[in-house]
Amino acid sequence: QVQLVESGGGLVQAGGSLRLSCAASEGTFSNHDMGWFRQAPGKERELVARITWYISSILYAASVKGRFTISRDNAKNTLYLQMNSLKPEDTALYYCAARPRSSANYDYWGQGTQVTVSS
Repeated sequence: QVQLVESGGGLVQAGGSLRLSCAASEGTFSNHDMGWFRQAPGKERELVARITWYISSILYAASVKGRFTISRDNAKNTLYLQMNSLKPEDTALYYCAARPRSSANYDYWGQGTQVTVSS
């Protein structure tokens, strides 16, 4: 069973930065793709960034490309999302998720961490 715990959210002014962390169960990164998702009030959940377990291929949503960076520390079993040049439209609940290599879906989710960007 994969466990994911996010941290690092908060309130920041537009143009500021935050770094989100996701502590994962040991060994998760060796056979799960990892993703950061977000959901704003009244909107559908969207994929922000993901990194694959094999060759660490990275994908970003167009809305965050060039501003956000996904990374992971295998030794610490921690996934990160560095968010720079934040905008009010980045305000959302951010989730960390894991997709097993055998699945088409992200089967494991954290509880979420709130990011609020003031204008």
